[in-house]
Amino acid sequence: MSKKIIDALNLDRAYELSAIIQYMGHHYEAEGLESPAVIEIFKKTSMDEMKHAETLAERIVYLGGVPVQKPTEIVRGGDLKKMIKDDLAAENGAIKRYKEHIKLCELEGDPTTRLMLEQILSDEEGHADTWETTLGIRNR
Repeated sequence: MSKKIIDALNLDRAYELSAIIQYMGHHYEAEGLESPAVIEIFKKTSMDEMKHAETLAERIVYLGGVPVQKPTEIVRGGDLKKMIKDDLAAENGAIKRYKEHIKLCELEGDPTTRLMLEQILSDEEGHADTWETTLGIRNR
């Protein structure tokens, strides 16, 4: 058991719990002419984040830890464009965190957790790409 890895996974889980709540809030609150298509993306992405939170919790338990239940800060409100920008910022934060935690797993000699985080990272990069495409921007 690596306390450093369990702590990192619990941090990731707290952010995933926030993402679930934030995306579902955006799903319920979005309105405007462009909202019908985007509302479904909010809902689907929330479900992806639920899977991430569950996967992280299962790994934390396997490693001997206790999964956190409290989310980090949740950003709510604003028009559709603000919601999407807030979600893109959250995805970019997740990408940065997962890359750092993947490096930690390499240092701690935990290839299984590293692989799990790489799979989640791939999803998060896909989410960021969706929001960049929706906003008509390219950050990469």
